[in-house]
Amino acid sequence: MNNLLLSVAIGDISGVPYEFGGRTKNYDSVNLYHPQNTYSDDTVCTFACAEALLDGKDMAETLRRRCREDMNRGYGGRFRRWLIADKVEPPYGSYGNGSAMRCAAAGFLAKDPEDCVRLATLTALPTHNHPEGIKGAVATALAIHYALKGQSKTFVRQNVLNKYYPQWQTHSYADIKPSYTFDESCQKTVPAALICFLEGEDFVDVLKLAIALGGDADTLAAIAAPIAYAYYKTIPQPLIDNALKKLPQQMILLNDRFDACANVK
Repeated sequence: MNNLLLSVAIGDISGVPYEFGGRTKNYDSVNLYHPQNTYSDDTVCTFACAEALLDGKDMAETLRRRCREDMNRGYGGRFRRWLIADKVEPPYGSYGNGSAMRCAAAGFLAKDPEDCVRLATLTALPTHNHPEGIKGAVATALAIHYALKGQSKTFVRQNVLNKYYPQWQTHSYADIKPSYTFDESCQKTVPAALICFLEGEDFVDVLKLAIALGGDADTLAAIAAPIAYAYYKTIPQPLIDNALKKLPQQMILLNDRFDACANVK
């Protein structure tokens, strides 16, 4: 498998036009090639965390440096304040979905579930050290890891959704969609993204389901997309081509280097 990190960027890019003013619950209206799509903070943070894990760099310093290099990507208020401080500040106890959107490298690199939990926690700790922030990263990374290792959707449901978000275990996509609204917490974003993966039929379907929830579209799709790619092992080439046109060269090079080091079949 190639383009592991790119799978996150594709979800992010696809969802950006639907995050705020363009929010929709109409599945058929979702255009994954929307002319206004571009990458956001989800992609910048994902690639920064991947770089730190891959090269053994300090997570907080790498995250801060890469995000400061690309400041106009829609960072949240507290994270932006953390970025613009004169030095790396202590974590601020966030349980926002930023921890889940940036942890995919942990799922792709992990040797086993215990290693996955460790790596995912490392990606969360610089800012999202609240237990729910860490849990969001761990649950997302484990879903990627299990899917990558060939586990079934039933296994992912039982060992991720039901284990980490038991109050969601009886919910279906049809149950949550009508009342689902914009929410930036891990508690409302991660289980919803997991349900999109569990009920989706392929990579594209998972992305469109995530976006059509009418919530934090780019982050929902950025979380669901790498899980879907790990499971289905394929992404339509036009989505790959579109993302490669949007990303800076530094990210494209890291994407290729990450693929080589992850050694995912």
